[in-house]
Amino acid sequence: MPAARPRLLYVTDLAYQARGRRYCDEDIHLTSRLRAHFDLALCHPLDAVALMDGFDAVVVRNSGPVLGHQREYEAFRARALAAGTRVYNPLTGKADMAGKQYLLDLTAAGYPVIPTVDRAADLPVLPAAERYVVKPKAGADSLGLRIVPAGEPNALATGEVLIQPCVDFAYEVSFYFVDDDFQYALYAPDPARRWELEPYPATAADLEFARRFIDWNALGCGIQRVDACRTADGGLLLVELEDLNPYLSLDVLPERDRDRFVAAFTASLSRFARAEVSPARP
Repeated sequence: MPAARPRLLYVTDLAYQARGRRYCDEDIHLTSRLRAHFDLALCHPLDAVALMDGFDAVVVRNSGPVLGHQREYEAFRARALAAGTRVYNPLTGKADMAGKQYLLDLTAAGYPVIPTVDRAADLPVLPAAERYVVKPKAGADSLGLRIVPAGEPNALATGEVLIQPCVDFAYEVSFYFVDDDFQYALYAPDPARRWELEPYPATAADLEFARRFIDWNALGCGIQRVDACRTADGGLLLVELEDLNPYLSLDVLPERDRDRFVAAFTASLSRFARAEVSPARP
């Protein structure tokens, strides 16, 4: 049974250099707040397997893309699943946690997502465009992303990469959830400056859009970020559903909203570490 004060192993790479973001600042702030409620230790993702047995739950936060340590991450997943270790976010995620296949699945299912294919036979599914985005299926943080002119995707569509039309959009917007509860939204008014974010007043229609993907992923608890773009016709299309270790941009929030998020995160973690919630919804 969990101790009176749950013990958390908080996995983060404080030295990771992210473009336009300081991951370490966010985790320093969060752990300073969590220590009031949990017995907490920080570790690098490469040390998680060796240390995680002594804790009630393992929290994977700003650990950087797993591409740099894919073998070690797979070992962590396998060990956690075999031992029944409670990992937050739960390892049942169907979105970025499992790769980029979900963009193909959501396209095929008719969800409002940037149309995505991986094979030449499916290219007619995509709307005609002058340029296309080509990115690795195992990509993260825009690593390996290319923009190519029309005509090239046929030769590239071998099943190893994802191909999307290069969509003209007004701005990108992200919706942040703890468990199934919406917390806040941020957007980048200038499309060329993705990480220069401002608070965004989400409408009921915006939240209906975002919740479709939260419901689809069916995580019982955890932090998720729904990234979308506002198209020329005023609609939203999913860019990414981040369910592994979404960066939260807490430094952009007013203090009141930041405190409210930390309270929701703390309550969710407490329920999870005490085994009061299931890792996945039925």
